Amino acid sequence: MRMYDIIQKKKHGAALTKEEIFFAVQGFCDGEIPDYQMSAFLMAICLKGMNEQETTDLTLAMAKSGDQLDLSKIKGVTADKHSTGGVGDKTTLIIGPLVACAGVCVAKMSGRGLGHTGGTIDKLESFPGFQTALPTEKFIENVNTIHFSLASQTSNLAPADKKIYALRDVTATVDSIPLIASSIMSKKLAAGSQVIVLDVKVGSGAFMKNLPDAIALANTMVAIGNRAGRMTYALLTDMNQPLGRTVGNQLEVEEAIETLSGNGPKDLTTVSLRLAEWMLVGCKKATSVSEAEKIVRKLLFGGAAKEKLAEFVAAQGGDPSYVSTPQKFPKAPISLVVTSSKEGYVARINTEEIGISSLLLGGGRETKDSVIDLRAGIRLLKKAGEKVTKGEPIAILYGAKEESLAAAKTRLLAAYDFSELPPELPPLIYGYADADGFHPETQASFESKA
Repeated sequence: MRMYDIIQKKKHGAALTKEEIFFAVQGFCDGEIPDYQMSAFLMAICLKGMNEQETTDLTLAMAKSGDQLDLSKIKGVTADKHSTGGVGDKTTLIIGPLVACAGVCVAKMSGRGLGHTGGTIDKLESFPGFQTALPTEKFIENVNTIHFSLASQTSNLAPADKKIYALRDVTATVDSIPLIASSIMSKKLAAGSQVIVLDVKVGSGAFMKNLPDAIALANTMVAIGNRAGRMTYALLTDMNQPLGRTVGNQLEVEEAIETLSGNGPKDLTTVSLRLAEWMLVGCKKATSVSEAEKIVRKLLFGGAAKEKLAEFVAAQGGDPSYVSTPQKFPKAPISLVVTSSKEGYVARINTEEIGISSLLLGGGRETKDSVIDLRAGIRLLKKAGEKVTKGEPIAILYGAKEESLAAAKTRLLAAYDFSELPPELPPLIYGYADADGFHPETQASFESKA
């Protein structure tokens, strides 16, 4: 078998065999196939695409290129949730404790934030002493004991994906549905959970800027998961403005605690509940989404999920008193209230610019080696659809350097657009994808959920 022939075959749009795909991925990982041939291979995929079977085989080849977590010692059906990346997305901190209370075994591997999107590992490290570098035995023990554990990804989890993505990043081959889907799903499959619920973000703060592309990605990832023997669902949710009202690690933890206290923002509560409902359905803890809704709402508003968060934090070495007393979190040394120079309604928010504003404050990483300030971030006082008067505060910035706050203020103000009349807002949840494809739902059906 020759890499030249595989490239030629895909260049002409023919479907590749499982053996050819595994040969290409393994050969590249082993150093036997050079960068220039893999670059040509990736470009051929971008231009000619892949069918469902090819994409599944590519995903499995990357998943099997390194460690595969063995969760067979966990007593129960295991579930994982993954977001394609957004701003203010702290749903894992809410969903994990919530579904764990319902008996779902959440065994989750997470990463750190990079660029304008945040990482769950960084958020959790806001709790003093919290540990995410867990030995596999401790990880499994925690899931068996409290039904929820979250650890940082091992360096050898789907190493082919890391090596291939580095090449895609410099060869203009990032924007390909098969390559995006296989990158995400290879790590999910290697992490071992039997049920996978995906949160595919759509909008200005997401990787997928429009609904058709998001639907294509969701359908592809769901097909991969099901072909690989995992019960997989995807929810398509809006990211045309940040989720909730906070952006920044510690601020988002505090907002997650508010939500688990039953006092969270409506959008964050709605999305978190719906994702949790699908996890219960996938794990057979409920026979329908409507049945699951009753279960998760009782756990959220009854206080059980908040108690589970404290238990989870303690199990991983953190101080659980911060859950009951979030006022203990340290505050940023400087804050700045940003006021509006216009009046009317917030028509739209460029969400990616809000994420970059938080990064400028010290709340994100520009490179993997950047040191973040867990206290830094943004509290949004006005969001899309809300009325604003001239001179009224629209946000509060938190940071440690005056010049950073000034730069973030300029960027944040430019991210806001105003209109004289109330704008028509996109739906918070566009619908869901399962083995039968994408199912759109109306905004009205979700507004009644929160």
